[in-house]
Amino acid sequence: MFKAIADPADCEVCSVIRFLNAKKVKTAEIHRQLVEIYGENVMTDGMVRKWVRQFNDGRTSVHNEARSRRPSVVNDGLVAKVNEKIRENRRLPIRMFFDEFPQISKTVLHEIVTNRLNYRELCSRWVPKVLTDVHKTK
Repeated sequence: MFKAIADPADCEVCSVIRFLNAKKVKTAEIHRQLVEIYGENVMTDGMVRKWVRQFNDGRTSVHNEARSRRPSVVNDGLVAKVNEKIRENRRLPIRMFFDEFPQISKTVLHEIVTNRLNYRELCSRWVPKVLTDVHKTK
């Protein structure tokens, strides 16, 4: 019996598929050999067939292609506008900013204020979050 390889990289498995496909091994046999060496959860038979088809169509890269993500509404200009509004009146609660910025959700606005601008609410006032080394060790 062969020693099983745990947690293989995706490109490693695809390299094996490409190699066996070049040797004209059938897809079902490729899948069987992958399961034998890497375990049950390595890759489905359908995914093996997909990779074999792509290699037969001329694909040479064994790495997954970068996927396009949904464009973010958060940009530097928006962060600067939110920062400017907070500096105008630090006593406004965050719910008052929702009317000022209707194009973004409440969650995204809260994320901008707390994570991007590093503000936190202290006694109903937005202040920059500044931690000293003493605070960090506590």
